[in-house]
Amino acid sequence: MTDVTVVGSGPNGLVAAVVMARAGLSVRVLEAASTLGGGVRTAELTLPGFRHDVGSAVHPAALASPVFRRLGLLDRVEWIVPEASYAHPLDGGRAGIAWRDLDRTVDGLGADGPAWRRLVAPLLARERGVAAFTGSQLLRVPRDPVAAALFGLRALEQGVPQLWNTRFSGETAEALLTGVVAHAAGPMPSLASAGAGLLLAMHGHGVGWGFPRGGSQAIADALLAELRERGAEIVADAAVGSLDEVRDSRVVLLDTTPELLLREHLPAGYARALRRYRYGSGVAKVDFALAGPVPWANPEVSESATVHLGGTRAEIAAAENAVHRGRQPGVGGAPRHPYVLVTQPSLFDPTRAPEGRHALWAYTHVPAGSTFDATELITAEVERFAPGFRDLVLASASSSAAEMAERNANHVGGDISAGALTLAQLVKRPVVSPTPWRTPLPGVYLCSSATPPGPAVHGMNGWWAARLALRDRFGIR
Repeated sequence: MTDVTVVGSGPNGLVAAVVMARAGLSVRVLEAASTLGGGVRTAELTLPGFRHDVGSAVHPAALASPVFRRLGLLDRVEWIVPEASYAHPLDGGRAGIAWRDLDRTVDGLGADGPAWRRLVAPLLARERGVAAFTGSQLLRVPRDPVAAALFGLRALEQGVPQLWNTRFSGETAEALLTGVVAHAAGPMPSLASAGAGLLLAMHGHGVGWGFPRGGSQAIADALLAELRERGAEIVADAAVGSLDEVRDSRVVLLDTTPELLLREHLPAGYARALRRYRYGSGVAKVDFALAGPVPWANPEVSESATVHLGGTRAEIAAAENAVHRGRQPGVGGAPRHPYVLVTQPSLFDPTRAPEGRHALWAYTHVPAGSTFDATELITAEVERFAPGFRDLVLASASSSAAEMAERNANHVGGDISAGALTLAQLVKRPVVSPTPWRTPLPGVYLCSSATPPGPAVHGMNGWWAARLALRDRFGIR
């Protein structure tokens, strides 16, 4: 009998596996896909020599992760951290730049600079306290109540319709913050989206928005290397359709959505709670192989690997709210300009494309399950702020929301967060419990992004689930 079986090889599953292996237990990892890594894989999706991230690309949460730090992952992976964390171009060649240097950011925002400082600086001063508060189940007394209060008040300000337009007087600062908030793929404004955006904005002036040299696959490869050194069994092309297939294990850790659990015989109340769990909008992703760097109208935008497109706060909110109501971007009267998230890692990492060439990663939000090909929509939005971009495209590879779901079972309907980010589902993820990683099935734990603290590449979900299983089943603290 194996001590521990981990189903799924995303970062949460691999962290859980490493924690178990370091405790001296026998570990087996089963992955449905032929390539290990889940949401942190890198592949040649367009042309030979162009290495694109299949899932997530830039990882501020990884650099801030206590468990990545504890496991030594921040040292075993070579991280690239640009001086500019993210950029937001606007029409007319204007742009907001969030530099890691808060003072430089404040200077660039002009009259709204002091307001940006008052928003971010108190959080930055208590960065670890804020990260600890948001890095686990919210149903607990925070270690740093001051940090929790500062964070909560700012989320309230940016998440309530009557307040969210009161801090800034100009378009640039508003748009700069809104581009980060839109990562949450929820209605705008909302408390959950505001909280997620503020956390990312804080990291932009703290640890920075970094990414691994060579691609996100480096994160998975580092964790897999340790597992192999510790004798773990790692099996690809091993889809698990039922927990009956892993009954030969004392503990099972599921880096999956709750859908797999719903195939089992569960207590009625727990099953009802899982059925009420909701997934969010999908993403339509496009990767580009380029003949040269993106020719942004504002050259400072090239100082950042991450760029948010969509225009003003009002434009982005209109686009995101239309998607939330099930309307396809740019189709049937929906807003013409979508929110687009772009990363351009080859500006800082020459291993990502042949010499003189560049790789571009982009996605936009679409209704769940959409089969929409976003290539033209995204191309037009990049061209809006970078005239001449279209002429640089050598090849592209498109993935609709439906295709994203087909390739990764955790992306239900194309939802890369494994569950809608709402205030209710930050508390109930996927059930209301102080230990939501534990299921009613003996020895079975959930460790995916469908558990606290939710999505992003930080491994905390796997960490909390593994610690709980060690205590419950093996008496190890």
